[in-house]
Amino acid sequence: MASSSRQTIRFCVAPDGTRIAIASIGSGPPLMRAAHWLSHVEHDADSPVWRPWLEALARHHTYIRYDQRGCGLSDSDVADFSLDAWVADLEAVVDSLGLRRFPLLGMSQGGAVAISYAVRHPDKVSHLILHGAYARGALRRAGAASERLEAETLVNLIRIGWGRDNPAFRQVFTNQFIPGGTPRQHLWWNELERLTASPDNAARTLEAFHQVDVTDLAAHLRVPTLVLHARGDARVPFDEGRRLAALIPDARFVPLDSDNHVLLESEPAWATFLAELHGFLSVPPAAAAQGAANEAALTPAERDVLRLVALGLDNAAIARQLQKSEKTVRNQVSSIFDKLGVHTRAEAIVLVRDRALGFESPPPG
Repeated sequence: MASSSRQTIRFCVAPDGTRIAIASIGSGPPLMRAAHWLSHVEHDADSPVWRPWLEALARHHTYIRYDQRGCGLSDSDVADFSLDAWVADLEAVVDSLGLRRFPLLGMSQGGAVAISYAVRHPDKVSHLILHGAYARGALRRAGAASERLEAETLVNLIRIGWGRDNPAFRQVFTNQFIPGGTPRQHLWWNELERLTASPDNAARTLEAFHQVDVTDLAAHLRVPTLVLHARGDARVPFDEGRRLAALIPDARFVPLDSDNHVLLESEPAWATFLAELHGFLSVPPAAAAQGAANEAALTPAERDVLRLVALGLDNAAIARQLQKSEKTVRNQVSSIFDKLGVHTRAEAIVLVRDRALGFESPPPG
């Protein structure tokens, strides 16, 4: 079971000085989640909603997530709520961890952040997974006056009732995120909304979400992409998920039989999501077999380097840790790839996970 005692929390600083809280849990190759609204890295580990996500995604990976600016343990005194600022925060997190290449998960509005990052840094993103995501925010996709009024009303509900002891106002959002949740899950989600952000920050954040539009960027993605969306999603319309998948070249689209924006462990769609995710991230059997045949040829020094590659460290970070020159590390990485029969760091990382090459990979930080 995931718990706060088994995760590592650290902080980094974004270019504008905003402090961002980062949590990592599990072991193995990194899996990065772009920040989304309503998270708290300290409390999520004990959540009846988020804990199953942590347990499942940390089973084969070092699962890394961070609180969005203005939320959770990240700085609350924030001036800039914009897509560019959110992408800069993700860049700061990746740089602070020394990650070289990794799969990136974008959920809800975190999908727009993940898409923007992947377009800017295609060399770093091995796979892109988008769940409940969208290219256009509510005001960008609103086609009728009633849709615009709904988006604006939700922002005003936050300003009026987000901070009150009576959770009635927050329950409106809870019903959109997890309509199929139990009373305990609803109670926890209502409290999360109050804990994670002030009324002003929550309102300004939602206003910024409404204006997001990454339609043009999505068409420029050149990263293997999996898009999943719940058919009955009450927070982000199913058609927006399908539209997003159509925008991304060669993206695979998987509909999920659920009404929940955040999938719950008790529903069949959760198993479907995990099966699709694990299948998408796995190494082709031929590559795994070839790597297994040659793994014994690695020297002790190469195994040390591979262990750090499996953590997602780049050559410069590996050189510092092993007290070698960067050129030596670069040559050893090339030799490792040749011996394992892989072509990229991502393939080597998954091979380490699947073949358990004689060492464990602790979480970064």
